[in-house]
Amino acid sequence: MMKFISFSSGSCGNCSLLVGPSSAIMIDAGVGIRRVKKELEAVGLGLDSISAILVTHDHGDHIRSLGSFCKRVGVPVWSTETIHNALAWHPFTKDWISSCRQYLQHGIWNQVTEDFSVQCFVVPHDATQCIGFAINCQEELFVFMTDMGHMTEEGMFWASQANTVVIESNYDMDMLLGGDYPEVLKQRIRQGAGHLSNEDCARAITGFLHPGLKNLFLCHLSGNNNTPELAYASAATALQEAGASPGSISLRVLKRGIATPLLNI
Repeated sequence: MMKFISFSSGSCGNCSLLVGPSSAIMIDAGVGIRRVKKELEAVGLGLDSISAILVTHDHGDHIRSLGSFCKRVGVPVWSTETIHNALAWHPFTKDWISSCRQYLQHGIWNQVTEDFSVQCFVVPHDATQCIGFAINCQEELFVFMTDMGHMTEEGMFWASQANTVVIESNYDMDMLLGGDYPEVLKQRIRQGAGHLSNEDCARAITGFLHPGLKNLFLCHLSGNNNTPELAYASAATALQEAGASPGSISLRVLKRGIATPLLNI
């Protein structure tokens, strides 16, 4: 059985861990290593449980502590060649990333640990490149999609087969439009290479819902333009309208700066 913990999800920092029978992979490293160590110890794990790190893209809230993890833990860091080339020059990672880099190849299963194989797919975001992950462990499929301006056919393809989907539900449209962000930032968020709104996320859910889906986790909520209650209600309504049986899918919001329990998925 796989287990999952989110240490934090949002612009304040993104970092999570997927635990298999004999190895674990961390997704992004936007949370400090001391905090991750503390949260791991609280659930009976340690930094030495981390076998590999997957990186979605080169924005600071996803890689702020990646250099520290490379220095301290020294495990392989998997991402695309395009993202690794950007990390090689980034002030957070340039001194450490070269010794850890491993390249994910598109269109094939990449064996990143003994438990986990990964396919990556590009998602639209205004980074150097941003990728989502389809992660297979003992025939269980875990799909992770964050920081995406709009849903893609490839994202829908993987989500429609997954047992667990982590998907961005970043902002409520009314809160964004009525808020005090500058107009240029509002446009950046909603123009197709920024973030998914609650409504976008709900629309995607109705498209990829299938009988094998067991867990749906909403990630990367805005601290200014969303609330956990709004995101949850939007996704719950989408599940209900798409015909999901009550209680058949575990729906959870991954919060900003707050770790989840170690979840059985």
